[in-house]
Amino acid sequence: MQTLNRTTAQANRYPDKIIQFGEGNFLRAFVDWIVWKTNRSTDFNAGVVLVQPIEKGMVDMINEQDGLYHLNLQGIDKGEAVDSIDMIDVINRGINPYREFDQYIALAENPDIRFIISNTTEAGIAFDPSCRMDDKPASSYPGKLTQLLYHRYKYFKGDISKGFIIFPCELIFLNGKELKKCIYQYIELWNLGEDFKHWFETACGVYCTLVDRIVPGYPKDTIGQIRERIGYDDKIVVKAEIFHLWVIEAPEEVAKEFPADKAGLNVLFVPSEAPYHERKVTLLNGPHTVLSPVGYLSGLDTVKECVEDPEIGKFVRKVMFEELLETLDLPKDELEKFAGDVVDRFVNPYVKHFVTSIMLNSFPKFKTRDLPGLKIFLERKGELPEGLVLGLAGIITYYKGGKRGETEIVPNDDAEIIALLRDLWATGDVRKVAEGVLAAEFIWGEDLNKVNGLCELLAKDLEVIQNEGMRAAVRRII
Repeated sequence: MQTLNRTTAQANRYPDKIIQFGEGNFLRAFVDWIVWKTNRSTDFNAGVVLVQPIEKGMVDMINEQDGLYHLNLQGIDKGEAVDSIDMIDVINRGINPYREFDQYIALAENPDIRFIISNTTEAGIAFDPSCRMDDKPASSYPGKLTQLLYHRYKYFKGDISKGFIIFPCELIFLNGKELKKCIYQYIELWNLGEDFKHWFETACGVYCTLVDRIVPGYPKDTIGQIRERIGYDDKIVVKAEIFHLWVIEAPEEVAKEFPADKAGLNVLFVPSEAPYHERKVTLLNGPHTVLSPVGYLSGLDTVKECVEDPEIGKFVRKVMFEELLETLDLPKDELEKFAGDVVDRFVNPYVKHFVTSIMLNSFPKFKTRDLPGLKIFLERKGELPEGLVLGLAGIITYYKGGKRGETEIVPNDDAEIIALLRDLWATGDVRKVAEGVLAAEFIWGEDLNKVNGLCELLAKDLEVIQNEGMRAAVRRII
């Protein structure tokens, strides 16, 4: 079997136009694929230079293959199974700035490089005051980026036309604003001056983004079959679902320079990414949080099993389409399409998502993902959303512990929450359990017993689950 590189495989070569901080599975399965698709459909003609953001990473493996790798997309599209493999050829090379700092900083001198894209994990966008301007490199990502920006400012003598368009893809809300804040902190810490600060503010744009694609990563269970299909010994194959979404909070002139939305891709340039962030958290993460305990206590183990079950599937769709969707303010047809895509993702036959993994820290998840929708639904409809309340009852019941069949139920959460549930269930009174959970201000930041009718409905659900089982409780509301 052939080694994969630009000698053994036919591949395009594009001019350096993008610096990418991060070389991991997500960026290669998402951003680099989007660049590849955009190159094929428009005159974008962009190559990527990877920068390894930490000292140990994958740059050497990527360089051994001249930046080439295959992406295996799997999932359901319009009811049909998809299992495609493509060779992605947009990465020109990778740089380890800890070993090749001069090569890294020299990227700032290339006038053709216009974009900086990153995914350095949620912890990557952080200010580290121990970083110094003369470090080679600064340890934090914002520190490295500030070094690069300052070198470009000096090299091009403050030319306003030589700024960067910066898209952070870290999974934190308002990631662009957080990154910009860190850069300002380094400008002040390193005394880089008002002129540089003015250049950064006027020449560069740092834009908030939201990214969404499930990327399981290296397909170790099927790599043998994949290598047979492609005919190459590709050591950095990456696997992902077919669904993708990139929301970029940026003006039209940025969209013209980065025309991914013109390539038939689910890339949106919008005035605010906040409603899309809310949509994802509400319609994807919200259902996950409540379907997991309800499904598990009904004898199911994966998200796919829950959605395909005749009863639990109806429960999931009720929560999504009749309850949570009604709490959002985007156009209804757009929300329904997104929710339908989420259902397709949930039943992806290639992704095995165990509900017990979702139930880690369920109470904080319910607070951020489902409680806002519960309140808005009550305000708008004048009644409580039965599915969300049953989901909370499922979480509370799961945290009771005990067994499901022969399997021990072991909740995993903050020790104070575990202790509270243990003590409440020891009373044997579901009304006290409901009141006690809702009164736990250290969980909710408020006393939820004040939410009209919530304690009564929650106690009723708990009683049905205890006496008749979870499926009986589900049947009551579907």
